[in-house]
Amino acid sequence: MAYEAKTFDYLLGLPGFSDQLLKNHFTLYQGYVANTNKLVDALNALMKEGKQASTEFAEMKRRFGWEFNGMRLHELYFGNMKKDSFSLSSDSRLRRMIIEAFGSLESWEAEFRATAAMRGIGWVILYYDPQSDRLFNCWINEHDVGHLSGAAPLLVMDVFEHAFMLDYGTKRADYINAFFKAIDWDTVSTRFDAAKE
Repeated sequence: MAYEAKTFDYLLGLPGFSDQLLKNHFTLYQGYVANTNKLVDALNALMKEGKQASTEFAEMKRRFGWEFNGMRLHELYFGNMKKDSFSLSSDSRLRRMIIEAFGSLESWEAEFRATAAMRGIGWVILYYDPQSDRLFNCWINEHDVGHLSGAAPLLVMDVFEHAFMLDYGTKRADYINAFFKAIDWDTVSTRFDAAKE
């Protein structure tokens, strides 16, 4: 069964993000979906041919994590943004846990922003680790490198240049501000509640 690209056109008109930037980004995401499907098909074909010991199989297997995570991380990223965003509810379990873990919502946000402002390309993810019942802000250098095994991604921010250069040039801080104004805290809280169960 092939993966299907999700539609995020409802984000067009999102304050702080030009429609051209979003459309370009949606196209990039669709490429990850297409490449994931191509790799699944190619790997299955090599298995049927008994070529699982080949260098082609090995390289495709290595590439699969990059394409698959590129697909999923974009879905999480677009999925945790919306127009007419609002702050995290004062009675949410996630807000209470953030305050417990970081001392205050402001301290958590300062750390998340600082992580997003670091030099380099990648992702910033607020993870929940159900095993230790802890929250972490993490830098993911590449789609397939640096993830916390078993942890649930709650809030995902793309900090590859394609996410902001068209609108902000090298002013990453302005993009970070726009992102924070677009966070869909309902979705982030729902992800937390699901991971907590």
